[in-house]
Amino acid sequence: MRQVPTTHLLYLHGFRSSPNSTKAQVMARSVAASHPEVQWWCPQLPPSPREAIDMVMRGIASWPRDSMAVVGSSLGGFYATYVAGMTRCPAVLLNPAVDPARDLAHHIGTQVQWHDPSQQFYFRPEYIGELKALEVGQLPRPERCLAIVAKGDEVLDWREMSARYPGSRIKLLEKGDHALSDFERAHLDEVMAFLHLA
Repeated sequence: MRQVPTTHLLYLHGFRSSPNSTKAQVMARSVAASHPEVQWWCPQLPPSPREAIDMVMRGIASWPRDSMAVVGSSLGGFYATYVAGMTRCPAVLLNPAVDPARDLAHHIGTQVQWHDPSQQFYFRPEYIGELKALEVGQLPRPERCLAIVAKGDEVLDWREMSARYPGSRIKLLEKGDHALSDFERAHLDEVMAFLHLA
């Protein structure tokens, strides 16, 4: 396990989510309070997976690979897996989507953001192919990955999630939910410690 503290931290939100998500806000507050020197970036991701990853990879192009890290939730966990595969940086995955091309094929059409129903976007059929293009195999440094997986996830299959990351640290919750509603109380300290920010 790398012992270098994280200096640059990327947070990637899930489908229909935003930087205003509870987990993103909890992480942002924790980093700002305890590690104000850390560069924190939680962008609003565009609906197009290709555009989302292009924006993210441009944004982190100058980040130091040996001290950056990524946290991703749900679809953001899928994107974070791609980022970790490309940069070999540590990753924390929160109920990560394993096969979003399959799962989101049922969500083509107009979608509403969870945290601001006035914000709508259209999930286009071609985005499924864009998701498939972002699939990566086993992570090159699986020991640098922590996946928190809830058996009570009402959206994703915990068996798929926990099997997706062989060689990685899997925190398997007997209950829980997709949003990891107890994130701040039950998981934040472990995430910060994994990122050497404790």
